Amino acid sequence: MKIWPAIDLRGGKCVRLRQGDYEQETVFGDDPVAMAQSWVRQGAGQLHLVDLDGARDGTQGNRQALQAILSAVDVPCQIGGGIRDGQTIDQLLALGASRLVVGTQALKNPDWFRQMLEAYPGRLVLGIDARDGMVATDGWLQVSHTRATELAAQFGDEPLAAIVYTDIARDGMLAGPNLAAMADMKRSAAVDVIASGGVTTADDIRQLASLGLDGCILGRALYEGRLSLAEALAAAGGGNE
Repeated sequence: MKIWPAIDLRGGKCVRLRQGDYEQETVFGDDPVAMAQSWVRQGAGQLHLVDLDGARDGTQGNRQALQAILSAVDVPCQIGGGIRDGQTIDQLLALGASRLVVGTQALKNPDWFRQMLEAYPGRLVLGIDARDGMVATDGWLQVSHTRATELAAQFGDEPLAAIVYTDIARDGMLAGPNLAAMADMKRSAAVDVIASGGVTTADDIRQLASLGLDGCILGRALYEGRLSLAEALAAAGGGNE
């Protein structure tokens, strides 16, 4: 199972939110490049980058920081947040992103997303963020009437790279992942599923691996020192290949 250290960007800084709440922000660093390089030195085989400003308002406010990270590290990086048109996809892939996470537009404009999947096979990840099993959009500010597993099923025959499934209620809370929801998504999906939200301990990672999850994203637990990257990689059975 792959381990994806997360670097969430807001105003060019590394931050973490609690339950996706922009009013509950903790700043963990002013230098995203140094943070990315640190995770790679510690053994990260891939990084998960999020433009929180883009996720909320659709603009690419952290483009400079993203470009600097992509230029500074030599591991695959997936980027999410505010990716809602073909031009943005072209630009971010041209910067060196290995793949991109699309969430809001996949729900609101599924025909467009299918077209993008055909144009960029294996380069786009379906980002499904859910609260109580229902898909949330626009930086988690809006909750839809679509179940997370239903959204995954809509694109079951498309050339997705993977699904990133985030349980908002657990995100940033250090309360452990929603194992039942993650197992349900894994059963429903035809592609790799990466778990996100609440992963705090090595045992959390081992449980996700036992459920067949293909990866997990780590944020606050790493930044607060509750779990080292070395411990996470060991629990995942290597996790950086």
